[in-house]
Order: sequence, then structure tokens, then C-alpha cells
Amino acid sequence: MYSAAAASPPRRDFISVTLSPEEAAGVGGYNNSKAWRRRSCWRKWKQLSRLQRSIILFLFAFLAVCGVISFTSMGEPWKSLTNKSLDEQRTEPEIPGLKLVNPAVLPAPQKADANAGDYPERSPQKQPKLPHVRRNPSNLQIKPPRRDVRLKTRHATSKIVEEPVQADKEEKTEKSVISWRGAVIEPDQSTEPPSSKIKEPEKPSFLEAEGQKEPVPINERQMAVIEAFRHAWKGYKDFAWGHDELKPLSKSYSEWFGLGLTLIDALDTMWILGLKEEFEEARIWVANDLVFDKNVDVNLFESTIRILGGLLSTYHLSGDSLFLEKAKDIGNRLMPAFKTPSKIPYSDVNIGRGTAHPPRWTSDSTVAEVTSIQLEFRELSRLTGDEKFQKAVDEVTKHVHTLSGKSDGLVPMFINTNSGQFTHLGVYTLGARADSYYEYLLKQWIQGGKKENELLEDYMRAIEGVKKHLLQRSQPKKLTFVGELAHGHFSAKMDHLVCFLPGTLALGAHNGLSADHMKLAEALIETCYQMYEQVETGLSPEIVHFNLHAQKGHKDVEIKPADRHNLLRPETVESLFYMYRFTGDKKYQDWGWEILQNFNKYTRVPTGGYTSINNVQNPSNPEPRDKMESFFLGETLKYMFLLFSDDIDLINLDKFVFNTEAHPLPIWVPA
Repeated sequence: MYSAAAASPPRRDFISVTLSPEEAAGVGGYNNSKAWRRRSCWRKWKQLSRLQRSIILFLFAFLAVCGVISFTSMGEPWKSLTNKSLDEQRTEPEIPGLKLVNPAVLPAPQKADANAGDYPERSPQKQPKLPHVRRNPSNLQIKPPRRDVRLKTRHATSKIVEEPVQADKEEKTEKSVISWRGAVIEPDQSTEPPSSKIKEPEKPSFLEAEGQKEPVPINERQMAVIEAFRHAWKGYKDFAWGHDELKPLSKSYSEWFGLGLTLIDALDTMWILGLKEEFEEARIWVANDLVFDKNVDVNLFESTIRILGGLLSTYHLSGDSLFLEKAKDIGNRLMPAFKTPSKIPYSDVNIGRGTAHPPRWTSDSTVAEVTSIQLEFRELSRLTGDEKFQKAVDEVTKHVHTLSGKSDGLVPMFINTNSGQFTHLGVYTLGARADSYYEYLLKQWIQGGKKENELLEDYMRAIEGVKKHLLQRSQPKKLTFVGELAHGHFSAKMDHLVCFLPGTLALGAHNGLSADHMKLAEALIETCYQMYEQVETGLSPEIVHFNLHAQKGHKDVEIKPADRHNLLRPETVESLFYMYRFTGDKKYQDWGWEILQNFNKYTRVPTGGYTSINNVQNPSNPEPRDKMESFFLGETLKYMFLLFSDDIDLINLDKFVFNTEAHPLPIWVPA
């Protein structure tokens, strides 16, 4: 016991300490042992009130439950992350080079093997989900046709027969002849005109893609098309790089406008085929060497469908604004063509001087020329916000709609740029100089969301006119064909260009038009195939005449010496693509495969490229012409590749519409 010293303060302060005998002796005191600590903690716990102990127990239980939940929720992502990391280690690194601004629209271009003789092989590979793209206007959503698939090279599975060909010594130098193609499949205008204020194009905004399918593997026939393209591209790159067209036999080139037509025509084909290396090389040329400020006359129609259409299409597929800037440049330079008394455009424009004029021998333009540029110019207005492009071509369409001189919807071939009236009345054809007018009627209607009734009415009336005036059946196979009418006299002449019609009819039927259109399409595509099948080389001539009366020893198809050339045209293959896409009938793929094999057999040049030929009736000497048209890469091989694909989303025909040069442009209002 301790007590304070005695004192006499008014108040006594003291401390009292009581020790047990053991503690006083220094035995059993605090020794930091586990047992002592347990007794001490238990003593403290017992000293707590019942409420305090209940709260502490509840907190411990709550923390335990939270821990269990957190562990379960984090386990699955951690497992997925680990698996993804392992998969990335196994996957080949992506080939550097082209930066993809918009990878969700179409598969990224793939690197091709340097050896043009090897077939590239793509192996499907599951990719991370990519958003698809939404462009102007806001209600247009372009679904990605398929995911990126990698190319691998392997040895060719079938040997391509290369027939040595000799150059035709006679050089044809006439530059005034316009090259025509048959099938026109193009996008249309907006039902609401864009603002006249120029604005920057909207950048694609990425949305989460839902329900995307696995990529469809590239098959053997598609690989054969890729090989054919690479062989043709090799010739162009080696002997005609940056020029308009390849002359594969003389290993040189020919110029039309001096604007690299073949290269621009082939841009979107390379993207669709997945040829990344070739695409990147071509893009560099476009960026550095494609200059429109030059003193040169260009044809309004051809430069619109090949150059403007090709640039717009490539912009949509790649998302690269370089191509849109180039499209705006050429579009502005073509506008002087519309400065005519009637607003019907001149055929030729000097894109450096900003002047335009009709051909030297006439003041007429062809009807197909002035009515087959609408889709590209309207799309340019939609992307730029500048209405002048759309306004100019809309005036042409409305004017032609009101003209007299038609026969049950059929139009003459020529129109005067001064008076705005049809000329050379009484001659009606679905071949050269009129063909694409009919296709653009349907395509514009589809493009505009099926709201422009005048376009649909003109198209339906024209098809009825074809049935009434131009359809006949041949002998002995009773093939249905489309002839021509001249001042009331029927001619059993049919251009290969007319073989665009089965595909157009099928597209109309797919979009809800009469089922009779599909029946007619099936009959006409059989005829177009027979234009190949009944010829010695298996390749169609430019023009055929059909026998209307059975004659012993005669086939349905007769060919005149002046018409027996083949220019590597796409129209039949184009219609085969549409027919297979809408019916699923494999025979259309088989027919296309036969045509590709015959192109390889009779038109392929061993050193690179393919050549048009003068004589499809002479397999031993088809008389090569030493010229590869740009549309062979821009159209023919593109449609071949799409024909052999079983992926309906590879350029989905409910999302895209093709222009007459096979350049896909987006449908503004999805069906």
C-alpha cells in the first residue's frame, strides 16, 4: 500500500493500488505469451455489452459474404483474360502497313505473297467483336460483311494453262470511241436534298455489333480469282504503273485520260479480295501522284463511273478520307459539263481549264451517259453537304422523265444538249448508249428508300416495253433474248452489254417487284450463258444474232466477223452473281467457273495481265488485241469473287448498291 505524504491541503488526493500475492511476488504476471493474450482478448470480449458484440459479429458476417461474391465475379474475367493472352501469343502478329480507319465495314486488306503464281489461302479466325459503322445520314447503318481473315500462301492446287499469245501488229489509235459496259447497278439520290452549306464529312461512329456471324472461309474458286487478279496486277505494276490501261503483249501501256484508270478502278476490288499489300501501294500512288489539275479532256460518263465512283466506294469501304478528298476534287472539276442551254450535260470536260464541249461531230450526248451519273453525284452531295452535285443530276432525271419520244417506256439512244430533246427517234435498244438508263431507274428507287415513285413508274413501264417490243425466242433451243427495234422493224441482234438485264430484273424482284421479273431473269441468264457455251472458245462475242427459224446444222447463236471480239466484259458474270445470291442455285457458280477457266486459257498473258481478243471462234489463234480494259479488274474479277462466295454479307445487297462500274455505294435508307 502506498500513501501520499501527510499534508493539510483543503482536499486529499491519493492513488490506491491492490496487488495479489502472486503479482506481488512477480509470478503469473504479463509475459506476452499466446495463452495470456487469448485470456486477455476473451476478458475484453466478455466486458463488451451484448449489443456491441452483436454489431461486431454482424460486421464480420457481412464482410465474409462480400468477399465470397467478389471472388466469384472476378474469377471468370480473370480466366478469360488469361485465355485471351494465350491466344494472342499463338496468333501471328498483324502485318504492319495500312492503317484501317474503319475496320468494321469490310475485312481489312491482306498481305499477298510476292509470287503471283501461288494461291493465297485464308483461314477463318475468330476476331474480337467490332462495331459496325454509321455514316450520314444517321439512319444508314452499314453492316460489316465479314470479319478480317488472314491470308496464307500455298502452292497452287491446279495448274493454270497459259497459252502464249502474239501481239496484234495493227495499232488502233482512234480515241473518240467510248468503251461501254452493260450492267449498271448503282446507288441513288436522297429523297431529301442535302443542305447547301459545305460541311466536313462525319467521321464514322462505332457501335457495338450484335449477333455477328463467324467469317465464311475463302474457298478454292475464290482463291483462283485472287490468283487471277494478282497475275493481272503484276502486269499492270510492271509495265503500266500509274497509267490508264495495260498493253500486256507489248509490255507497255495506253493512255485515255492519263489518270491511272486501272489503278483507281481496282482499289475497292483489292479491298474486297483482301489484298493489303497491293492496296497500300495503290493508296500511296493516289496520295502522291493522282493530280486532276491537268489540261486534259475526259469523258463525263466514264470519269464519273470509274474515277468518282471508285474513289467514293473505296472511301466507304476503308474509311480513309484521302479518297473522299480526291472524289470532291474530281467532282468539282466535272461540274462545267452541266453548263448547257438545256442542262443536259456535254459529253467531254477539260478538268484543268474548267471548260466542256460536245463531241466534235455532233451536239448530242448519249442517253446512257447523261442518265448514268446520278448515283455518284448524289452520293457526293450527301457526303459533302454541297447540294450542287445532286441538283445538277436531278434536273437531268426530271427532264428526261417528261420528254416525249419514248415508246412504252423505251428511250432513244441520243439527246441534244442544246434543245434537250431526244434525237434519232424510233431506234430502241438495251445495248450500248441506252443500257444503263434502265438500270439507274431501279437503283435510284432502291437507293432512295423506295419512295421516288416516278423512277419506279419509268422502270416498270420500260420493262413492259421490253416484253412488248424486244423479246423473242430463238431456234432451235427457244432461248429468250432481247433484240432491237428500228422504225418498227425488229432485229435479232443482242449486245453482250444487254446481259446486265437478268441481274437487274432479279434485284427488282428481290426488292418486291413482280415475280414475273425473276422468271424473265432466269430465262435471260440462260441465254447469256449460251452466248458463251455455243462458241468455240467458250467466250462470248461482243454481239450475237439469234436465229428465229430452225435451220439444219445451225445453232441459236450466229456471229458476224465484225462482232466476234471479246473485251473481258463483266455483264454476264455480274448477272450470275445476282442470280446466285438470290436463288442459291449452284449452277450459276458453275457457269461462272467455266468462264473464268476460259479467260485463263485464251486471254491470259504469261508475263502478266490478260488481253482482249479479236476472234472467239478460233481456239488455236484467238488473235489477241494487246489491251486489258480497266473494268476487267474493276468489275469482272470482282463479280467473280462475289459469285463464288457463300457469304451473303460480303457486300450485302440490302446495304449496298453497285454502280455501273461495280463500285458499291451504301443504300441511304435500309430496307
